[in-house]
Amino acid sequence: MFEYLKGLVTYINSHYIVVEANGVGYHVLVANPARYQPDQINTVYVELVVRDNEQTLYGFFDLAEKRLFQQLTSVSGIGPKSALAILADDDHQNLIQAIMQNDVKFLTKYPGVGKKTAQQIILDLKDKLTQQNSLSPVQRNGADNLTTTADTNSYLKDGLAALAALGYSSREIAKVTPKLQRLNLTAASEYLRAGLKLLH
Repeated sequence: MFEYLKGLVTYINSHYIVVEANGVGYHVLVANPARYQPDQINTVYVELVVRDNEQTLYGFFDLAEKRLFQQLTSVSGIGPKSALAILADDDHQNLIQAIMQNDVKFLTKYPGVGKKTAQQIILDLKDKLTQQNSLSPVQRNGADNLTTTADTNSYLKDGLAALAALGYSSREIAKVTPKLQRLNLTAASEYLRAGLKLLH
């Protein structure tokens, strides 16, 4: 129903923010409220979750975080609040890698995630992420043809892989790869964020 809210963040506490848009103040639960700027215009991606007689808006710093939330809540036993707690750790790239590498121990570091839940996350999401993470030859060649350092090359590859894991098609990623190649970024997460901006 809602994709995002763009408005003034009028209130921030440890669990939620209030976004005023068109004269309406929206109560939005977020993973890390400290990332939002108070008394400034912010774009907050949102997901409306309806349970019984309760309607709750969950907010996300960017589209990548929202897509991870949707994937996590598709896992049996992971509810919206549990997914939000997992996302409170900003290291989303390592979360994706842990799922793809069957790293149960890494996943159990998240609050409320025991061994059985970690195994369920891997069972439900690994194949999905692996299929989405299959880069086309165009993407692989683009990453290999970088003229910067080998480390930066690796960062770009990981950034492209993260875009694919979040559900973007090979065609979409191929369109932004040349522009990403021109950037001299120092982390996969930076390429991921740059890619998301180009895609939207």
